[in-house]
Amino acid sequence: MFDLRAIRNNPEHFDHGLIRRGKEPLSPVILKLDEQHREALTELQSLQSQRNQIAKDFAAFKREGKDTGELTKKNDLIKQKTPELDALSKKLEAELHEILSGISNTPAEDCPDGKSEEDNVEVRKVGIIPTFGFTPKQHYELGESLGEMDFERSAKLSGARFVVLYNGLARLERALAALMLDIHTQEFGYQEVYPPLLVNDATMYGTGQLPKFRDDQFQTNSGHWLIPTAEVVLTNLVAGEILAETELPLRYTAYTPCFRLEAGAAGKDTRGMIRQHQFSKVELVTITTPEQAAEEHERMTTAAETILKRLGLAYRVVNLCTADIGNAAEKTYDLEVWLPGQNAYREISSCSRCNTFQARRMNARYRPNQGDEKPQFVHTLNGSGVAVGRALIAVMENYQQADGSIVIPDALIPYMGGIKKIEQCV
Repeated sequence: MFDLRAIRNNPEHFDHGLIRRGKEPLSPVILKLDEQHREALTELQSLQSQRNQIAKDFAAFKREGKDTGELTKKNDLIKQKTPELDALSKKLEAELHEILSGISNTPAEDCPDGKSEEDNVEVRKVGIIPTFGFTPKQHYELGESLGEMDFERSAKLSGARFVVLYNGLARLERALAALMLDIHTQEFGYQEVYPPLLVNDATMYGTGQLPKFRDDQFQTNSGHWLIPTAEVVLTNLVAGEILAETELPLRYTAYTPCFRLEAGAAGKDTRGMIRQHQFSKVELVTITTPEQAAEEHERMTTAAETILKRLGLAYRVVNLCTADIGNAAEKTYDLEVWLPGQNAYREISSCSRCNTFQARRMNARYRPNQGDEKPQFVHTLNGSGVAVGRALIAVMENYQQADGSIVIPDALIPYMGGIKKIEQCV
């Protein structure tokens, strides 16, 4: 969401942000609607002032025995005109709100310009890509041969883009989530949260899922939405609040299932667990001040990277270009883990800095330590710490053996009850 005053004061800067995202400038449309809205409001205020004056004059005329006919006519005309102006004002305000609600965040200065994901900038590569004395399989081949990954029965239960995990793989998913939560809470100071999975319109609007991505979401017959990510609930914990600067930064983490229609992903990753309607994720969210936001972004990315390092997985960090960052983000780092079965790096985490974009939608503010300053909007950040299902895929493919078994990384053995290998039961 954008500050209209900022657009009025510097429309060129606003349009430049849109152009960097490959969009058309919108300040002329917005400023025209804004002017019309303010004119309608000014006229409404003028009519109200006239009505107030007529009321005073009417009382005085009555006391003095003067004819009040003209005053009554003026008052009747104002009463006729007021509803029309009020309706026009609300219509213009709604149009403004609709336009502003659908505009993506302005990219940060250090977000690289680009026209597609091909223009993303690799920041660093970490870890050693494993070599095999055999052709490595993809995760779904491994899972099905182990008898612990079932797409046929999940399709019977729910349709496409779901999976049933059994035994060792089910436990491995749980172990991955537990490892992630322990690292984020004990080493990086995030507060663990168990949040609702169903939320209302205002909550989805606050983080930018509505109205722009309505078609990508699951909605229930009660009107609630299934969360597409725990970012939605964790960020909205501070919606409508004024925090003290001394409370910041607030750091939250949660392990939840996530639900996405994937309406825009037809034909992509139809095999396996890469892109599903239901998946698990450990989410990271930070609420902070403008001065701390850049440092918190690096810190959050480090937290997500730590998971991959502990698992011994090769990955790379990519600074997404203006054409590839998400709707609410001003800057995003993607972590892409190496998948031997695909012979490619695939996204496993996105860590994004959102400036005040979400805070304005949520009306989430803080009061600076000086005390005499007006409350300011907080800055929000979010990241996957990391996607549990994709971590499962990465462990399976990177630790696969020639016989189709999966060796458990050392960091996970305590969470697996001492199990060191997942292999087919005879």
